[in-house]
Formats: sequence, structure tokens, C-alpha cells
Amino acid sequence: MKTLVIDSPIGPLRLRAENGHLVAVDFSPFTELPEAPQSLAAEATADAATADHDATAGVLTSAADQLRAYFAGALTSFALPLAPAGTDFQQRVWRELQRIDYGQTASYGEVARRLGLSAAASRAVGLANSRNPIPIVIPCHRVIGSTGALTGYAGGIARKRTLLELERPSLIPTGPTESPLSDPAAPSIAGEPAI
Repeated sequence: MKTLVIDSPIGPLRLRAENGHLVAVDFSPFTELPEAPQSLAAEATADAATADHDATAGVLTSAADQLRAYFAGALTSFALPLAPAGTDFQQRVWRELQRIDYGQTASYGEVARRLGLSAAASRAVGLANSRNPIPIVIPCHRVIGSTGALTGYAGGIARKRTLLELERPSLIPTGPTESPLSDPAAPSIAGEPAI
């Protein structure tokens, strides 16, 4: 795995890529990454390792360039090879998040309905949203509470507010915050733990 740290208006971001795909965008402060064991197969073919290194380095460079353009207001959608690790349900949610256009928002219940689930599944959508390993690129910051209030964000509400203000200042609500993750009446989806 290769990493690259870039500066941004929401603090330093650590980009992680592997096998020619972006796998994570981490907010600071960063946690230590575990040492990856060396694979015998990777050591056996230097050409394949070099090609992967070049592709992975290229993805990091492209991701950094696209994120800088996004923060400058010059880019509204990302074109990067992504490989977020997650369950099938999380993958479905993350794909749906990528359909929320720049400058738009959707509630957790809306995302659930778009997935063919009832609005009661908003809690499970919120949990999957919170586990998105590639924030900003997979725009989990565009998901808000059913009342339009800003809700929890792995990077913190201040970062979420900054991202939404960047995309469209009128997106920012002024009401109280809420979280579908705190609603004990909302049922969970099979395969997703209830909170």
C-alpha cells in the first residue's frame, strides 16, 4: 500500500492506494497503519511489482490533483479507480452515495428508498455511511438528517459543514443536529449490526 498526505481546507488528508485503486482517504490525526506482510508472489515478479507501483503511484497523484481541484471549486465529480473495503450492503450504499450530485443532498431515508428499502432502514444506511473509507470522493458528507439538519460525520461536523459550504452555501441548515444512528426504533438490515 502506498500513501500520500496532502493539505486541504479541512486539514491534512492521507490518501491510500493499492493495486492501482484508491482505497482510503483519512482525516487527520492519522492512525498508524499496520505493516503489510511481504507476499512471495509480489517478490517473484519484479515487473509486476513495478507496474503495480507505477499504477498505484499514478492513482495517488491523480487523486491528489482531483482533490485539489475539488477544493478549488474547479471539479464537481471524481474519476478515480476505487476499491473501498466493505460488506455487500455497505458497497450498495456507497455506490448510491456516488449518485448524489455535487451541490445536492439526500437524507438517510432517501438513500434507503433509492436502494429499494423502507425509510426505516435509514439507521443501517447511516451506519454504512459512517464506515465509508473514501470520504469526499464517495460523498458521504452529502447525506443529512430528514429535517435537513447536519448529522454525524466521521471527519466531524465542522468538516462536513465546510464541504457542503464549498459545494453550495445554501445547503447548510441552521437547525439542530440529529442522527439516524441514535433512533432505537429504526430497525437494522440483515447483516448490519444494530447500534
